[in-house]
Amino acid sequence: MSDNPTDYAFGMIGLGTMGRNMLLNMADHGFAVAGYDKNQKQVDLLGQEGQGKPVKGFTDPKAFVQSIKTPRAIMMLVPAGPIVDSVIAEMLPLLAAGDILIDGGNSHFTDTERRAKDLAGKGFHFFGMGVSGGEEGARFGPSMMPGGDKEAYQTMKPVFEAIAAHVDGAPCVAWLGPGAAGHFVKMVHNGIEYGLMELIAETYGLLKNGLGMADEAIGQEFAKWNDGRLQSFLLDITKDIFAFKNPDGDGTLLLNDIKDEARAKGTGKWTSQVAMDLQAPIPTVDAAVSMRDLSKYKDLRVELAKLYGPEAGHLQGDKNELLKQLEQAFYFSMIMSYAQGMHLLAKASEEYKYDLQLATIAKIWRGGCIIRSAFLNEIYNAFEKDNNLAHLLLDSKVQELTQSSAPGMRAVVAAAVAAGQAVPAYASALSYFDAFRTARLPSNLIQAQRDYFGAHTYELVGQEGVFHTQWTGKRSHPDAPAGPAANLKPNTPPVPNTKQSEDPSKAKL
Repeated sequence: MSDNPTDYAFGMIGLGTMGRNMLLNMADHGFAVAGYDKNQKQVDLLGQEGQGKPVKGFTDPKAFVQSIKTPRAIMMLVPAGPIVDSVIAEMLPLLAAGDILIDGGNSHFTDTERRAKDLAGKGFHFFGMGVSGGEEGARFGPSMMPGGDKEAYQTMKPVFEAIAAHVDGAPCVAWLGPGAAGHFVKMVHNGIEYGLMELIAETYGLLKNGLGMADEAIGQEFAKWNDGRLQSFLLDITKDIFAFKNPDGDGTLLLNDIKDEARAKGTGKWTSQVAMDLQAPIPTVDAAVSMRDLSKYKDLRVELAKLYGPEAGHLQGDKNELLKQLEQAFYFSMIMSYAQGMHLLAKASEEYKYDLQLATIAKIWRGGCIIRSAFLNEIYNAFEKDNNLAHLLLDSKVQELTQSSAPGMRAVVAAAVAAGQAVPAYASALSYFDAFRTARLPSNLIQAQRDYFGAHTYELVGQEGVFHTQWTGKRSHPDAPAGPAANLKPNTPPVPNTKQSEDPSKAKL
């Protein structure tokens, strides 16, 4: 480490687990880096872990900024929300036009859009970058999702490509698009993560309560799955959790002492919210978010369990056959989870003009990130062949994989429902598939109902125009008897319609 105060090529604000480990990762790759944190303990920890490496920590913001080569490149890894704005406000008087600021936290994409416009107007480069992989990923190779100022990213590209995870020699980082594209993609990544985690939790429940398996056997089943086509980071850590004993040495599984109340930081909720805004259905993510919320009502659940007993029963059928079907069901549901996320990304790309390359996203998710899995290779191949693929389920290979695993999916959901086992994520994945493969849904009835009570109009099969029907006679009171149905009356633009109402005597053009 040089004593020259302006030798550092990169700066990091926030020396918590993620920020500190990313700095150490950069130092391992030969980059001289500086870190800033108001907490002296975090700075001291960086010094201890970075001993002998080209890294230095600061508690003085001015000294930190002055230690970095110009034009400066500084990344923030601090909690999303107002803290990011306060850090920017603290840094701006110390920076110069042309310097680069990077938000590497889980900021909401609308905040990133606002900050980018504001900082560009002040002469600064800014981009948001999602970082996935947790502590281990940050230290040894994360997946990174930058978007926004492309020129600024090109400046940082050599650093990020060096520290990223690599799969088949390719770095798991790429510029994804303008504006807040990077943070949007990271948000959807986290939504998919919620769905997959809920599916694994429901699988655990089926194995433990539905099949009566011991903890050790459950861990072995997850390990077996992880050695096959279901290979993924989340299953890998799950089999480790089932092997972890209580530190007090009593030999029991730590998992069994953990409260069944799941927490969340909000990114899953954001994904559901924006999906509804974009009218892109992601029911498996929605179910996962809802189940985290429901889990927090522990006292209420205990009370209701007493009132509505008995407890859920065992799955009916041959155990070995059910295990095979459960593996199929998980694979099927995993496909649906990714498919929902990729469809949401495609809709967002249209709406926000991100021009997302879905093959690139799948490619950089294959290593380093929390949702990395063997199946991402199939997603990459599908969108590499056709980046304009309207939906992942249209790909011939994915179609083959889906159809081959569908029988197990149906068997497991049916058995779980019959036994009273809660499987909302599994059920949502199956219903999502069945609805999307239905050429004519019963949604025409909803449109008729909307027109009946609110004159919201509807469209007709094979005819142009928007229509409204006076379904009953005038009512003087909501409880008054219904009058005879009237004819279809085209709304604007007017289109003649010869379709008769239920009362032929009243029919007219």
